[in-house]
Amino acid sequence: MGDPSEELGFEGLLGEEGFFARLLGRSPSGGGREELYGPDLPVVLLTGGPGMGKGRLLDMVWRQFATQLPVVRLDCGSGEYADRAAREKGARSAATEILVEAARTLRTWPGTGGSFLFPRFFSGLVLVTTGVTGGTPRAVRAEIERYTDLPEKRRLRALFTGGFWRDRGVVRNLLAALEQPLDGAAVGTALLAALDTSLTPKGRRELTRIYGAYLGAGHPYQHGLRSLAADFRARGEGREVAESFLFWALREDLEAAYTGVLAYLSRVGRPALLLDRSESPLGEQLLRAVLTDRRGGRRDRVVIVGTARRADGGAFLYGGLRQEEVRPPAEFRPADEVPPAWSRRKHKGTDLAPLADGVLLLRMPLLTGDQIGEETARRQLRAEPEGGTNRRRIDAAVARLSGGRPHMVLRLAAAAAAFQMPADANDRDLLDAPLHLAADGEGDGERPVFDALLRELILKQLPVRLPQEHHGQWLDLLTHLSVAHDMECADVLLDYHQRGRLNRLTAHQVTQLLADTGWPSCERHFIGDFGLRQLLVHRLYGLHPDGAAWYDDHRLLRNHYSRRAKDEATADGGATADGGAFRSVMAHRMNHHLVSGGVDGVVGHLVATLPGRPLKWCAELLEIAQAPYPGGADTRRQRAQGLVALEGDALRRTVDQLLHAVWLCEERTRPTGQGAADMLTRPLDLLSIMEFDGAGQLGGVAIEWSGLAANEQPLLRCACTGQLGRRR
Repeated sequence: MGDPSEELGFEGLLGEEGFFARLLGRSPSGGGREELYGPDLPVVLLTGGPGMGKGRLLDMVWRQFATQLPVVRLDCGSGEYADRAAREKGARSAATEILVEAARTLRTWPGTGGSFLFPRFFSGLVLVTTGVTGGTPRAVRAEIERYTDLPEKRRLRALFTGGFWRDRGVVRNLLAALEQPLDGAAVGTALLAALDTSLTPKGRRELTRIYGAYLGAGHPYQHGLRSLAADFRARGEGREVAESFLFWALREDLEAAYTGVLAYLSRVGRPALLLDRSESPLGEQLLRAVLTDRRGGRRDRVVIVGTARRADGGAFLYGGLRQEEVRPPAEFRPADEVPPAWSRRKHKGTDLAPLADGVLLLRMPLLTGDQIGEETARRQLRAEPEGGTNRRRIDAAVARLSGGRPHMVLRLAAAAAAFQMPADANDRDLLDAPLHLAADGEGDGERPVFDALLRELILKQLPVRLPQEHHGQWLDLLTHLSVAHDMECADVLLDYHQRGRLNRLTAHQVTQLLADTGWPSCERHFIGDFGLRQLLVHRLYGLHPDGAAWYDDHRLLRNHYSRRAKDEATADGGATADGGAFRSVMAHRMNHHLVSGGVDGVVGHLVATLPGRPLKWCAELLEIAQAPYPGGADTRRQRAQGLVALEGDALRRTVDQLLHAVWLCEERTRPTGQGAADMLTRPLDLLSIMEFDGAGQLGGVAIEWSGLAANEQPLLRCACTGQLGRRR
């Protein structure tokens, strides 16, 4: 029996009656299923950012269905195809190499109905070989021999090859035609003559139907093949047109294998191509090709499942439409259980319809609290302490740090298997737990789980459009940006940490790259995913001894907003100046001052600005205190409970308590619950009976905040912290 984690979150998709069984028309155990959709099939895109399990799901689909159906899994992000193509650039490309791999895999399909042949696809490849270096008969012959397994089986009668070739082998004819001295265009002419000699009347009709439709061919298939070869040699846009056409020819070969009496009796379900990492340039090219074909009316039964990091599936799907013009594709969330009905939208001009109309987005599911708890419990190696305190603390830490992102859950749960959370621990303490990596093919040994996650979620999943010159600094830039809140904040950090570089990334560019990679956004945090931000904050604090890099970045921002507050000071001390993600520049400044060691200065500011504006003051307090806490001993709880002796009058001491209570609640990396509610209520109640303007209004705030804290809800909600309440 396999690892239960493999199907974690995907059980409803992979079952006997699940989405993929119906999409493919056959269950994992081999039973036939009523097929979803068709004959105009949508391209299914699995959407979700790093760590959401797109590749894991494709692997599970392949493993569960490939014994019953011709299912091929291809990694569009692999450099292997470009490497192969580079050995003969004029006659190969990454696209042809990945298509040949798909054909070869299906060529040896051992299941029901037998293997597949690719005479249509092969015929196009034959003419493409004329672009081989030198173009000599000998060089072309060597290139053709790479594909000799695609068109036919030896000693196989025409009946079983679909009636495409005559009994004498086409490969033998082609190679024989190249035995004589030839040069220039004569090589292509000889190959076309050998092809024509090898074709049955049905084969000739089929090539005419396929290649006679090539742009500018004028119907004869020989003209189409010549044009395709010329476009391929021309590189650029012409080559992409030729490659797309070859992809259609390959799908036509698969379609032919499912037609006729013999196929009807022997083949069940649909063939499938699973395109992992299809957000890569090669993957996008393949998706664009099949979507364009289907938009234009070409129909085939090949199930195409790709991946997309962006939530909308990818900008290429929308043809440059403005945001307000975009009609999002149909989507399916596994929690919905029943897949949506799908049909192509009707347009007056099909060529103008966005490619998104041919897509069904399958949203990768976040794990529920129950699933997270079951996974952490399954991996626990030590006996539970009495009452299960450590187990509950681990569950909470894994849930908050992962946000339900499956890969993070699996990694954190594995690292937590033998980990004991320190008393009053910050969730980030778990990130230093060792993770054994022997199972990952990286040799024996271990590394801190945060290091493994950053490598897997960032370094191994760089933005597709990140310029090469920024690859080496991407993780470092994101690490420093973990303390930023908005564009201005981020640009200050980027200018500082890219000083001396000719080519620099701007905050707008980084925002787009993060969105393209599938990371969510947040109106209050530049790194909009809570779990990713915690990983980066943890790394930032450990970059230099005693958190020096952490303090330097916060002081850099504090000083920037100090200058802005001074420059933009108004009658009320700069409180109305635009603070970006904050209500004022002063609040933004105080947030960074708080985390860079300026607690007493923040308390002084809060004491001075409270009288006469308690409700606005409370809103500002929440913004200031929504901040991470540095490493080392945490004294906030003691100060929030009034257990630390402080100087100053009652107002100052009470404001100090309240600031630390709010900071504990708003950091979101510790359990809160009733204890935090009491810590909030006491200072607010005390303030509400003090003698300053508006004090009485704080009693209502005490009731509201304590209710939120008791239910582990954020006091100041934003996109990335709103989901971090109780997980059951």
